Amino acid sequence: MKKNKPLPVAPNPWKPRSSEEIYQNPWFSLHEDKVINPAGGLSHYGKIHFKNLAIGIIPLDENNNTWLVGQYRYVPDCYSWEIPMGGGWQELMKLHTSNSVTDERGLVYVARGLTEGETEFEDTEELLIQKLPLEEAIERVLSGEITDAISVAGLLKLKLTHLTNTNK
Repeated sequence: MKKNKPLPVAPNPWKPRSSEEIYQNPWFSLHEDKVINPAGGLSHYGKIHFKNLAIGIIPLDENNNTWLVGQYRYVPDCYSWEIPMGGGWQELMKLHTSNSVTDERGLVYVARGLTEGETEFEDTEELLIQKLPLEEAIERVLSGEITDAISVAGLLKLKLTHLTNTNK
C-alpha cells in the first residue's frame, strides 16, 4: 500500500472554561463543558467519555466464513447484526466511533484459527449467532442491513486489504 504524507493539522481553536459531570455509570460519563468557540463566543458542549475501548473482532475460518452477532439495541430501538465485540488478535484498524460528541475509540481485529467454545452472555445480552461467508457479510454492509459503525468500517477495511493482499 502506498504511504501518503500526513494531512495538515490546524491548532485547536476551542478554549475550555469549565467542565461539569452531569451523569456517570460503569461504561461512560456525560459532561457539559463551557467553551469559547472558534468564533470567540461562549458555547455549551455536551461530551460523552467512554471508560473502555470499543473492540470488534472479525473471525475468519479456513473457508473465509465469518460470524455475526445479532441483538436488539435499546438506544436506536432496532435489531442489529454486528461483528463480535471484545478480545483481540491481529489489528486491522483504529477508529473514532462518533468524534463530534464522544472520545470513544475503537479497535478492529481479525481472528483466525479459532475453535468454538462456550458462550458467556452478560445479563444485558440476548444474542443470536450467525455463520456466513465473509463476502455475504460485506454484501449486507453494502445493502444497509449491517449499520453498526465498527462492523461497517472493519468489514470494508478487511475487504479492501484482503483484495490488496490477494492481488499481489
